[in-house]
Amino acid sequence: MNQTDRIVIIRRLLGEMRIVSRPTLFEALEVSPATLKRDLAFLRNNMNTPIVWDRELDGYRIDPNQTTGAQFELPGMWFNDKEIHALLTMQHLLANLDPGGLLAPHIAPLVERLNKLLGAADNPAEEIRRRVLIVGIGKRSMKLTHFENIGAALLRRKRLRIHYYARGKDEENEREISPQRLVHYRENWYLDAWCHLRGALRNFAVDSIRSVVLLDRAADDITSQTLDSVLGPGYGIFAGDQLQWARLRFSAERARWVANEHWHPEQRGAFEADGSYVLEVPYADHRELVMDVLKHGRHCEVLGPEGLRLVVSDEVRKMAENFPRTFKDGITR
Repeated sequence: MNQTDRIVIIRRLLGEMRIVSRPTLFEALEVSPATLKRDLAFLRNNMNTPIVWDRELDGYRIDPNQTTGAQFELPGMWFNDKEIHALLTMQHLLANLDPGGLLAPHIAPLVERLNKLLGAADNPAEEIRRRVLIVGIGKRSMKLTHFENIGAALLRRKRLRIHYYARGKDEENEREISPQRLVHYRENWYLDAWCHLRGALRNFAVDSIRSVVLLDRAADDITSQTLDSVLGPGYGIFAGDQLQWARLRFSAERARWVANEHWHPEQRGAFEADGSYVLEVPYADHRELVMDVLKHGRHCEVLGPEGLRLVVSDEVRKMAENFPRTFKDGITR
């Protein structure tokens, strides 16, 4: 029986019985007096469990004068070493989901408790940070206060007043919105919300929100089905209601990678006789799809629809006009 199992048994006995005698603990745990002493010390020091020895009743009990409720009452929250390491790794991943580690300050107490649970001299969290490298490309910075206010509005179902900077139009305006869900996509955070100014669902880049005010007005709720039908079916983060299917052919060389890539939940793909790969994905707005097509250069051919072929061809032509030396030297050929 490992220490985790023994700790669970001790806590259960202390919760079920007013007094737990030493013989009862020895029988239940099958350990030596020294091991029992170490387990009780672990509960006191690392789990904040106020265990005291009652001389009059000749047994151990929980001192109600020292209890702090949830501080030591953790039903169902007992982990073995492997599970704790997994939780610490998850914490490291969560803290790196955004540029500033927005969640890190809130889960730091949990990490400290997990470190104590391991009972190791070395700090396992530091070891994980040293051994696991998370590289984020294209992250954009944002303010922690904005993120927290958005999260509060989401959970409390309240409206927000925001000042939003639209990069495409290079303009800023004030909007009242009913937040629906946060989306983490390609290293950045986005907010799906009902915009009361436009009277429609909109997608807002969180880093483009310049100010946030939590309003004491109930948010309008939009069903998940509606959110998915308006913001979910097309390719990428852009919304649209006119769905089309792009057909892209990748060279045999590039197919070895693309065939295993996830472009869209509804994507379809198949290899051709020459080893090339044809990928089909739905899209409602071509902007993000065009960027992903262009990064493959000559290795990707747009088979259809014709409108998408023309957009990609026009982008290539403009690139050739704006960067003639690059194309002349064959860097992008």
